[in-house]
Amino acid sequence: MRSQQAAPIDDEVLSPERIADPHSYFSVLREHDPVHWNEKYRAWFIHRYDDVLAALRDPRFSSERIGPAYARLTDEQRVQRQPTYDILMDWLVFRDPPDHTRLRRLVSRAFTPRAVEAWRGRIAGVVDELIDDLSGQNQFDLIEDFAYPIPAVVIAEMMGVPPQDRDRFKDWSDDVMILVFGARGVGDRRARAQQGLVELASYLGDLVAHYRRRRSDNIISNLVEASEGDDSLEDPEIVANCVLFLFGGHETTTNLIGNGMRVLLNHPEELERLRSAPSSIKPAVEEILRFDGPSKMEVRTLAEQVEMRGKTLPAGDMVYLVQHAANRDPEIFDHPDRFDIARDPNNHIGFGFGLHFCLGASVARLEGTIALEALVRRLPNLALGPEPEVWVPTMLSRGLEHLPVSLS
Repeated sequence: MRSQQAAPIDDEVLSPERIADPHSYFSVLREHDPVHWNEKYRAWFIHRYDDVLAALRDPRFSSERIGPAYARLTDEQRVQRQPTYDILMDWLVFRDPPDHTRLRRLVSRAFTPRAVEAWRGRIAGVVDELIDDLSGQNQFDLIEDFAYPIPAVVIAEMMGVPPQDRDRFKDWSDDVMILVFGARGVGDRRARAQQGLVELASYLGDLVAHYRRRRSDNIISNLVEASEGDDSLEDPEIVANCVLFLFGGHETTTNLIGNGMRVLLNHPEELERLRSAPSSIKPAVEEILRFDGPSKMEVRTLAEQVEMRGKTLPAGDMVYLVQHAANRDPEIFDHPDRFDIARDPNNHIGFGFGLHFCLGASVARLEGTIALEALVRRLPNLALGPEPEVWVPTMLSRGLEHLPVSLS
C-alpha cells in the first residue's frame, strides 16, 4: 500500500527551495497525496488538518520513538550513543501514558499561569534593553541581536542559571538542535549533539544538587519540590527535562519572534493594522503561529497498524504530522494563504494538541507577544535589510539563522 499515490512526487523535503518556502510543497501534497509515503525518509507524511488532529488524539501514534530507534542500532552504535539515549529517554515529549502522564503532572507545576505571568516584567525589561542597544544602529541581524538573546536570558534566569554561564548555553542548544530537529549537511551531528548533551546534563546535574541544598524561586527548585503523594521526580528526570526546557525555550521562542517579524514586514498592511491597534497583538501572534509558526511537523511511531484515507500504515512505521500543511488547510481556514491578524476563529495547531500540547507554549506566547509589540511600537522604521535571509535547514522546526534588517 505504500506505493499508492496519485502521481510521483519529489520526496526531498529539505531542498534549498523547500527550506525557504515549505508551504508550496506541502500544499501540493495536501491536495493530491495527503497521506504520503516518502521513500527518501522512509516515513509517512500526513498533511490535512483533520488527519493530523486525529493522529494527535490517537494513542496508536506513539511518541515513544527513542526506545524503538535504540533497538534498531547495532551493538557498536548502542555503545557509542548510549549517553544520548540515557538523556532523551526521560524527555516527557518522548513518552506515552502512563509515564508521560506522571511526568507531565509533576513537571507542569513549574509552568502554572501564575508562575509564567510573574515573568512579564523581566521579559519586558530584557526586550527594552535590547531595543535600546539597537535603536542607534542602521542595520543589524534580528535573530542574532534580538530574537535569540531574549529566550536565552529568560529561560536561563527561570531555571536559576548564574548570569556568567548563559553564553555557554548557546553552543549546547545549537548542538542539541541538530540532533532533535534533524539538520541537513551536518556529518558529525550525532557526535556533536552527544557531546553537547552530556556537557549540559552534567552542568544541570550540579545545579539540581545545588538547589536541593538551597532552594530558590526558579524552575529547578520547583521541580525538586514537585510531588504528589509519595511520587516525586528523580534527579535524572529533572536533568533530562531541564535540557528539554532549555533547548525548547531557546528554539521555539527565537523562531516565533524571528518568523513573526519577518511575516509582518512582508505584509505591510497588516503591520500597519497592528501598529494602529496595539491591542490586537495577541491575535496577531496566533496568526503568526498558524501562518508560519516555529513547529513545522511532529514525529510519531505507529504502535499498531492504522488505516487512513484508503492507505494502510503498518505498525512500526514512522509518521510526520505536518502542522504547517494542516494550518493552511482550506477545509478549515478561509483563505489560508492570507495573513490576517484579525482571523477569527483561528484553531491552529502550531503548538500541537492534546496530551503533548507544548508545555512551554504560555512562556513562548508571552515572550513573543512582548517582543513583537515592542518592536512594532518602538522601531516604526524597521525594514528588511539588503542582505539575504538564511533559514536553518531542519525537518521539524521552522526558523531563521539570519534575518538582516535596517532602520530606514
